[in-house]
Amino acid sequence: MIPSKQPWLLGSSGCYDCCVRCLGGVPYVSLVATLLCFSGVALFCGCGHVALTETEKLIEMYFAHNQQDYIILSAFVEYFQYVIYGLAAFFFLYCILLLAEGFYATSAVKQTYGEFRSTGCGRCVSTTFVVATYILTVIWLVVFAFTAVPVYFMANMSYTCHTINLLAETSTSLTQHGWVCIDARQYGLLPWNATPGKVCGMTLVAICKTKQYFLTFDLYIAAFAGAGITLLALFIYLIATTYNFAVMRFLSRKSLSTR
Repeated sequence: MIPSKQPWLLGSSGCYDCCVRCLGGVPYVSLVATLLCFSGVALFCGCGHVALTETEKLIEMYFAHNQQDYIILSAFVEYFQYVIYGLAAFFFLYCILLLAEGFYATSAVKQTYGEFRSTGCGRCVSTTFVVATYILTVIWLVVFAFTAVPVYFMANMSYTCHTINLLAETSTSLTQHGWVCIDARQYGLLPWNATPGKVCGMTLVAICKTKQYFLTFDLYIAAFAGAGITLLALFIYLIATTYNFAVMRFLSRKSLSTR
């Protein structure tokens, strides 16, 4: 309320009401989901791209001596890096569309008693976004689970190095820790006929102490976190689009009942 005894404030009341209406029409849930999606996809794509390159170098340097053994892995890394570029562009455009749909539905709520009427096209668009977001959420859930595999591999490698260090401290015999190994073939990174395919003992410990290993591990953790943030954003989008669809249905029935 503007006090009548202060006329100098009355001139700004129109601007104030306009700002309140504008802020009231902002879809805050969709806006938060968009920011989360942008940050999550950027983290996943950027860190995942570099982590795949560093993984290929680790495999080439320590786990495979023949180029033919890791040629399939190299082809997969190159292909997946192009997929990452496509994912980044697709999610950028899709998030913008979902945010625009959120603005449209929020305006529908604010203008229920005005001239706004929900159209069949609007309801169709809302339905399309609900179905598409649901499908994307299921697909990204698989991607999130797949991203956990390299994190598990690197964590298992770190734990194995820690075990070797403990054995080396308690015994000076090489046979006590020489049998402790990490086999890349067990994780599907190399074919079973690859040589050596595994790294054991103090050689493995030396790998775990390199900056390249720490960088790759951190990048995979960041990519995993980015995938989780993107999945959270998709869940929020799913809730928002479902609510927007319900709003469209409600307004369409209301407009029919007032005719």
